[in-house]
Amino acid sequence: MNRRAFLKRSAVALTGLGTGFRLPVVEASDHDGKLLVFIQAAGAWDPTSFCDPKMNTPGERVINHWAETDETRLAGNVPYAPFAANQAFFEKYYDRTLVINGVDAQTNSHTVVVVHNWSGRNSEGYPGTTALMASQVPSQPLPYINYGGYAETGGLTRYTRLDNPDLLQSVAYPRGEGDGNDDDPEGMTFFNADNWASIENYRLDAIGRLASEANLLPGDQQRIGHFQSALASGEALKRFADAIPPQDQLEQPVSVNLNGDTYWSQLRRQVQLTVLAFATEASTSADLILGGFDTHSDNDPGQNWLFGNLTDAVDYLWDYAEQNGVADRLFVVIGSDFGRTNFYNSDDGKDHWPIGSFVIMEKNQTWTNRAVGETDALHFAQKINPTTLARDDNGGTIIYPKHVHKAIRSYLDLDSTTGAARFPFNNTEDFAFFG
Repeated sequence: MNRRAFLKRSAVALTGLGTGFRLPVVEASDHDGKLLVFIQAAGAWDPTSFCDPKMNTPGERVINHWAETDETRLAGNVPYAPFAANQAFFEKYYDRTLVINGVDAQTNSHTVVVVHNWSGRNSEGYPGTTALMASQVPSQPLPYINYGGYAETGGLTRYTRLDNPDLLQSVAYPRGEGDGNDDDPEGMTFFNADNWASIENYRLDAIGRLASEANLLPGDQQRIGHFQSALASGEALKRFADAIPPQDQLEQPVSVNLNGDTYWSQLRRQVQLTVLAFATEASTSADLILGGFDTHSDNDPGQNWLFGNLTDAVDYLWDYAEQNGVADRLFVVIGSDFGRTNFYNSDDGKDHWPIGSFVIMEKNQTWTNRAVGETDALHFAQKINPTTLARDDNGGTIIYPKHVHKAIRSYLDLDSTTGAARFPFNNTEDFAFFG
């Protein structure tokens, strides 16, 4: 069966989804818009040692050890702490960076805050913005890649874990690839062309029968559509599988032991696979994750290594995206569970603190090279005017995760989509983060 015939049969099967959920049949290459990356710094980073730096206040407990011998730095208009590898990162990227400080997660619970910060709601069921973005390109084989952390889709799309990229070759080439020569087992085809065509025909007929079942529930209609669209995008999946380098050329996990605590990261590999998925038009959005930020003891050594690893991976993201021709389309959001306390505990660690930050990055924009939102000297969030973004104790409001997600939806033209209508942010102010 040739590509055109296969897509025609796929379209027939999808059209059979009746008057309920209908999944549009489009080529993955039809998407030439933004490519969305969320990076979850899991466990709760310390923004006062990153993008919302705080000096120590006389008469108060020490908030940062680095502030005992150094002071807040500025890259362009973006303040940062002289900690970890922050200086190199902010000096290189301040002109494509927007920092949103003073975001109140309203909880100290990891379970609740993961939902809140990555969906904009503190109750379960809302999709992340990455899922909403992916739902606009349903024909892609891997529209939404998730490496862990929050992955709620709200039924709008499907997500794919890439824990083992070696398996992609088997999925992309399910009947093998080669001439079937018995002397070359690795190049054998498992099915000849006629047998494979019969398998394809049987699968499409089965999909058509399922889709035409009377009284089919909307959820079943949707799952059938997602399954069929994934298989109809075989060329993009093959391009992605072919682009993945051999194991010895993949970015390798790194780890370190600090005072008995082991920190490790696969963030650079996640970046590598994500950029290749974007470049081959196999995917549109991804959630990346770096864990370990829950530093209840020895806060500074752990946060130092983790921030260094995080900024190194983001630097690699931009450089690798440039090499693969997708940097001009990247929209990157970096955040965490919440913040850490404005003092050290008895183990020289820091505990949970509800106030955090988001870092948003994009090239060549007028809204970058800024830090908005405000916290006081002890890292308490202040009220902000949604229009002017200035502190406004009388007419302003505290910034919550919903404000950030709503603004991103609007900026990415997702606020008028069917998915956004199903999962709205009602009674939520519009913050002019993007002008």
